Amino acid sequence: MKYYIIAGEASGDLHGSNLIKQILLKDNQAEIRCWGGDLMQAAGATLVSHYKERAFMGFAEIIKNLSSVLKFIDVCKKDIAEFRPDALIFIDNSGFNLRIAKWAKPAGFKTFYYISPQVWASRPGRVETIKKTVDHMYVVLPFVKPFYEKYNYHVDYVGHPLIDAIQSRKKIDEATFKKQHNLDSKPIIALLPGSRKQEITSMLAGMLSVVNDFPDYQFVIAGAPSQDYEFYASFITNKNIKFISNKTYDLLNIATAALVTSGTATLETALFKVPEVVCYKGSWLSYQIAKRIITLKYISLVNLVMDEEVVTELIQEDFNYKNIKKELEKILEPSYRKKLLSNYTTLEQKLGGVGASEKTASLIISELKK
Repeated sequence: MKYYIIAGEASGDLHGSNLIKQILLKDNQAEIRCWGGDLMQAAGATLVSHYKERAFMGFAEIIKNLSSVLKFIDVCKKDIAEFRPDALIFIDNSGFNLRIAKWAKPAGFKTFYYISPQVWASRPGRVETIKKTVDHMYVVLPFVKPFYEKYNYHVDYVGHPLIDAIQSRKKIDEATFKKQHNLDSKPIIALLPGSRKQEITSMLAGMLSVVNDFPDYQFVIAGAPSQDYEFYASFITNKNIKFISNKTYDLLNIATAALVTSGTATLETALFKVPEVVCYKGSWLSYQIAKRIITLKYISLVNLVMDEEVVTELIQEDFNYKNIKKELEKILEPSYRKKLLSNYTTLEQKLGGVGASEKTASLIISELKK
């Protein structure tokens, strides 16, 4: 059978690659085209467009680049129409994917959505669009299934694919890793400033403002695969600031603590059992729009899944030198760390264990055989 998969960022590329592997295991005749990244291509799909080309962040930035976004949508529709897939699979990335879904369903394509758009966070009216345009939805957070049930829309909860991704990775030797990447023997504070240029620019200067207050630690920037070293170079102004590109999981595996931009990375950091402070700062316009439409108590997935403030969130004006220093000191304190790590264990249990990619692939193939 023929599959067309659309993901729009690094996390979607990761989860898409694991889904592709499972599809190929279950359907040895599978032909797969994708909008994604290097991982999806390496897993066996033909890459049509890389997510790096579409890395627009926030409401204001999307409006600014609207002509480019509309061009990508048009190109995508034409490629789908030519390929004629048996299954059109969307992964997160709602701004782009829901526009394609609105066209695809009336055009006669079977539509599947893996990792729900965050309609549970804002604009719940989009559920009606999803009900009309998405045949089957596979959700990865436990509270999302009852959310959709309120709207009489059946979805399948498959567990979170991050658990699979983390458990399947190769273990590393800390001493060897540090030597390979010119790190010293000091404990590591990992900095995860995001993957898009606007995001990194907003976050990294603030994260690095406290470097001189923690001389016994080395701060290591987790470089995103979508950005070159040259982009980060201007931020590396201190001997205690190091940089490693495209090795976030290896870095988290040996980190003592982390400052993390809100998003999937907050969940990844928790699953690696690394105490963290969650950070977010957007453009003034994007933030003003977001706070008027987002209805959640928290911004981090850790707190949303646990339904309590397990990790501290520093948002917009609260993301400042004084608060960053205070909260980083807190997560380096042994008693606080012990409590936090206990909460992380509970979090992992709530996320449903291993097998999300395999379950999703099985459910999709089963539907196609009906």
